[in-house]
Parts: sequence; C-alpha cells; structure tokens
Amino acid sequence: MTIRICAVEDIKPGKAIRAKVGDRAIAIVRTKAGEIKALDDKCSHGEISLSEGFVDNETIECWAHGAKFSLDTGEALTLPAFEPVAVYEVLVENGDIFLELPADS
Repeated sequence: MTIRICAVEDIKPGKAIRAKVGDRAIAIVRTKAGEIKALDDKCSHGEISLSEGFVDNETIECWAHGAKFSLDTGEALTLPAFEPVAVYEVLVENGDIFLELPADS
C-alpha cells in the first residue's frame, strides 16, 4: 500500500517529522544531504519519539538516552538500545513523499 505523507519542502534538511499511519507512528527524516528516510518513530530502548531526536546524514539519535539508529537499516548502533527499529521504503515523486507499507498496515 502506498500512502502520501507530505511534501518534501515540509521537512527541513537535517530534521524529522512524525507521521501517523493508522496505529503506526513513523519518523520521516530529511538528511542534510536531502535524502528522505522513514523508520518507526519509537526508540527500541525507551519508547521515546525518534522524530524529536538529532539527525545526522546516516543516523538518528534518541534525544532522551543517546541511542543511535541507522537510517538505512534501523539497526541500533549505540547503547542503551540494542534492538533495531523497522524501516520503510520511501518514494519521492513530484516533490511529494510517499511510503510503501506492508499490506497489513
């Protein structure tokens, strides 16, 4: 299932926003280089919103405890988190951001 989330211009470079899709909260990230990434908006360590964290070109850091996650794989890169978060396929067309979600979403 493909869902339009927002326009690319709605997210400043180096920032993230929270998108709600059904019961799922997803962090939509725009890196400083302009790439768009998407992952679960919940740190696997403390259930903190990752979209409120700090964005680097390859990672997002939870603001509460400093755990970093790969924007490409969702892998937990630093403690205290050790469980990954889900990542989602992103499509950008005509300046709009779309997510490709599993059919059961």
